[in-house]
Amino acid sequence: MTLYQELRRRGVSSLGEVASELRLSSEEYERCRSELTDLGLIVPTNQAQHGARTEPRTEPQAREGDGRQGGGQQDGDTVAVIDPEIALLRLLHREREQLREHLDEADRAYSTLETLAGAFLRAGSLTRSDADVELLSDYRRIQQVLEDITDVIQHSLASMHLTSLKREVGDRVLSRDRRQLDNGVRVRAMYSEQACASPEVAEHLRRRVEAGVEVRIASAVPMPLIIADAQFAVVPVDPAEPAAGAVLARGPALVRSYLALYEHCWHTALPYGDGFAPDQGGDGLSEQQRAALSMLASGMKDEKIARGLGVSLRTVSRMLSELMQEMGATSRFEAGVRAHRLGWVD
Repeated sequence: MTLYQELRRRGVSSLGEVASELRLSSEEYERCRSELTDLGLIVPTNQAQHGARTEPRTEPQAREGDGRQGGGQQDGDTVAVIDPEIALLRLLHREREQLREHLDEADRAYSTLETLAGAFLRAGSLTRSDADVELLSDYRRIQQVLEDITDVIQHSLASMHLTSLKREVGDRVLSRDRRQLDNGVRVRAMYSEQACASPEVAEHLRRRVEAGVEVRIASAVPMPLIIADAQFAVVPVDPAEPAAGAVLARGPALVRSYLALYEHCWHTALPYGDGFAPDQGGDGLSEQQRAALSMLASGMKDEKIARGLGVSLRTVSRMLSELMQEMGATSRFEAGVRAHRLGWVD
């Protein structure tokens, strides 16, 4: 600041002479010169540093053997001082031009990638009859596919997990969760009871639920599975041998079968952390409620349940609705399955 103020007072002068008068070290001199130049607060005035001058020279020519140029003002580090307002405007203009160049480069890169990616990055272009399958044998390729799918999801992401995840993988999954949830994507995850036995997995599920992921626990999960927007599915080549690789299925014609399987498992699973457990035993149920649940679980219709209990159809409908609400079930079938799992019926 002191160097600039002194230079501004003099107008055009030798940067080295002023720095020497202020007793700046060589390191301080270089740092100040670099900062003032980068900010556009000083500009060199000699031809080598600032380009050829177009106006005629009016200064006295340097005397032979003098070792200096005319007036002592045109040596190698002679600079002109620029007002801060002008320097700021120039700096903003330069930054705006650089930003425009970066945006142009980004547009070109996006167009190129979109062309190369084809239908994979344009999920909406897949029709109901489109179908494509890719075998993924390399672990890194599988991870890249998962990242790619994550970037193009628009509506929903559903997954099944057989085993627990390593810590670093769990952190990566949680990071994906947050990105998707921030974009308005519905994220669901299903785990087997066996996988949830360890405290590490329980902590991971707690973090996912807190982030906004819908998590459910199933007594058994048939296989690892990831479904995105009913357009993409990643399934194992061999569910019994995870190292055998995976299959990437594209298109509703293939994916909707996997989605139907997922929805069936989802509706028979219990929400994680909802407070229900098999040892609750249904102690708070009345005999009538327990009998209604037992008949519901056996597949009876409401009319037959009403006749069996000797009550009206309206009473049965109200009773079953209350029980479904208490269990968090969304269908009669799901309520019957949960009643069995909770030990409320035999």
